Amino acid sequence: MRRFVIVLVMSLLFACAASAAADPVEDPKACKQCGMDRDAYARSRMVVLYGDGTAAGVCSLHCAVAEMRQNREKHVVSLKVADYFTHELIDARTAVWVIGGRSAGVMTSEAKWAFAREKDAREFIKENGGKITGFDEVKKAAESEAGERGGMTHRHRTHSGHGAAR
Repeated sequence: MRRFVIVLVMSLLFACAASAAADPVEDPKACKQCGMDRDAYARSRMVVLYGDGTAAGVCSLHCAVAEMRQNREKHVVSLKVADYFTHELIDARTAVWVIGGRSAGVMTSEAKWAFAREKDAREFIKENGGKITGFDEVKKAAESEAGERGGMTHRHRTHSGHGAAR
């Protein structure tokens, strides 16, 4: 039984590594706001699409809030966020968000992670803590944090790999 479990775990790790290599993050590779590598932060990245057809790729909700604040005159037509587990882009407004918990977030003192499925969010909470919330609440929390920092300045203390996808 133990050998079976080891083989299963190794197979899953190999499959995940192959999947990550086969599905690179869309351009741009660097966050428009802070310059972070969006490949390294694939599970927190976001894409803001404006009505004029322009788009901005960012590393996190924090940087998405900064992007939208800097471009208030532009109409946001789509806001995508990566699913925590699959890294696939999903609609940020309809995603199941988890705020808080033990898993360090990206560009934030209070983690904010998105999930396509509530089941996955609940699984995450069992292992890491936090609470399920909607987009409006998580966006307000990110905006509040940004305001506490004296505008949209970036404190890069979570760049050291916490929250990184790899």
